[in-house]
Order: sequence, then structure tokens, then C-alpha cells
Amino acid sequence: MSPSDPLVAIRNLTRVFDVSKPWLNRVIERLPKRRLTAVSDVSFDIPERTTYALVGESGSGKSTIGKMIVGLLRPSKGNVEIEGVDLFAERDPSVIEGIRSDIQMIFQDPFASLNPRWRVRDIITEPVVARGGDTKGLAERLLEQVGLAAEDAGKYPHQFSGGQRQRICVARALASEPRLIVCDEPTSALDVSVQAQVLNLMSDLKDEHGLTYLFISHDLTVVRHMADTIGVLYLGCLVEEAAPEVLFTKPAHPYTAMLIDAAPRLDAFGREVVPPEGEIPDPIDPPPGCAFHPRCPLATDICRRERPPLAPFGAGRVACHHAGEIELKAA
Repeated sequence: MSPSDPLVAIRNLTRVFDVSKPWLNRVIERLPKRRLTAVSDVSFDIPERTTYALVGESGSGKSTIGKMIVGLLRPSKGNVEIEGVDLFAERDPSVIEGIRSDIQMIFQDPFASLNPRWRVRDIITEPVVARGGDTKGLAERLLEQVGLAAEDAGKYPHQFSGGQRQRICVARALASEPRLIVCDEPTSALDVSVQAQVLNLMSDLKDEHGLTYLFISHDLTVVRHMADTIGVLYLGCLVEEAAPEVLFTKPAHPYTAMLIDAAPRLDAFGREVVPPEGEIPDPIDPPPGCAFHPRCPLATDICRRERPPLAPFGAGRVACHHAGEIELKAA
């Protein structure tokens, strides 16, 4: 891996789930297999020491991509390269182990992601213990680093609030000194004021430890604050990618413009937002051509026939036959 190479390179990533009924039911009812494409041909890079954010509605494939990057799910097709190593093609266990030690994940629910039977000290040091490392004083140092007290190491998760539990999750993620942390909606279960505290903490730790983040969220306000680059997902496809200052001022894809226009704004109290027309397509039986065309105000015949490729557009990339033709209603 050369200094100019991205830390993470995702190429043509696809994940298909078999959601068919059991074999006997299919035989009796004469039903075909049913497959759901959760992620379809997604490609992007994450340079080291940057934050790449994935946004989109529920069911767009954000968390599935995160799980494939950390190795919790195997791709149906495509490649996940971290530090120049393809995690699912590499056959040397020592190389894979070395890469995996550089990856950690912060989950969405701080109540479900901590073992209620373990003390905080054991929770934080678990990644290091698994590799035979020295854990003396580690939990205490990390707890102080994330804004908690060293004495908290002897407590159990139920003795903490939601925001404090998420800080414990951040401390656990830092324990193995990772280079990449995948954050799967890490603040969505928290109150707004606590969200800001956790996000500021994560931003400070990124600078202090030279971390790289994949930040998964549906909250555009959070993403605008955290990300260096934003990728917008719709029905498993990456439809736009740009820096926040470009994406929020001049979105090139109609879906991106719809998301931004629907987001709450402090300077637009009482404004009426026209809901998008149409329904979200069935991911098991998506429409031909561009998946967004049933809801798109710019859709034409070519949109219904051909799926647009993700191509360079301005300072980013967009997958749209009519890129840049829509304006923000809120602008």
C-alpha cells in the first residue's frame, strides 16, 4: 500500500439475501426463489484520516455495507480492500488477522451492544485480551479519555446513561488502536444534547489518534458536521457522492435534493414540505432502469429503460441521466 492509496477501497460491492420460503413450502406452493439485493454494485474510497459518510432512508443498504467492511457479512460480489488487502480473497490468516486488528465498529444501540454481565473493564479490554496484549490500566486510561472516570471501570453497563454507554463503546473501539472505525448510526438512540457531546468526542479522538471513520447515518445534520465526503444511497445503489459543501448547496441528484429539502431547518419554521410522490419500490422486485424514477420529478423514458452509471460530475460523482437539472426548493 503506497501513501497515495486509500485506506479503504470498495469495488463493485454487492450483497444478495435469499428471502425465499422454505424448500418444502416452495415445492407445495410452486413458488420460485426470492432474492433481495440489499447492496448493488457500490464503489467508493476512504482516504486515511478522513470521514466518509453513507446516508439514505431505512433499507437503503447502509448498515449492510458497514457489516461487509468489518467482515460480519460476506459480499455476494465485489471487493473490500483495506490497507491494500482484499479481506475476502486473501488466504494468509496472519495477514487477515493483522488487518482485522486495525478495524473496529461502534454499533447503533449502546444498550444492546454491551454485555450486561461484564464489568466495564472487561468490556473495554476484550479486544486486547483476545490478542494476548497487555491490559494493565488500559480501561482506566481510555475511560478518562472519553470523558468518564477511571473508577467507572468496576461498574456494570446498567449503571450508566445512554450517552455514557456510548462513550464506553467508543473506549472499547479505541482499545486495540484501530486505524478504521465503522460507526453505524452511533448517536441515533441518544438525546440531541447527548448526541452533540458524543460527536464532538469522536471528532476530537479522530484528530488525536489519526482515525479514519465510515460514518453511517440517516441524519443529514450530523453528517454535515462530521463528514469529509458523503455518499448517498438509494435502494442499495450509490446515487451521489460529494463533499458536504457541494452536496448541501448544489445537489446533482433529485433524491439528494429531496432529502435535503425534507430535513428540518432552523430558518424555515412553519414551512410546508411537499412529500415525494410514489412509494419506495420493493427491493425484491425493483423497477427497471433508474430505481428512483417512479418518484422522480425529472424522469423520462431513458430513466425507465437504463440504469445510469455513477460517473464524475463537477466536484463529485452522480448516477443520474438528468444530473444537476434540479434546484433545491429551500435555496
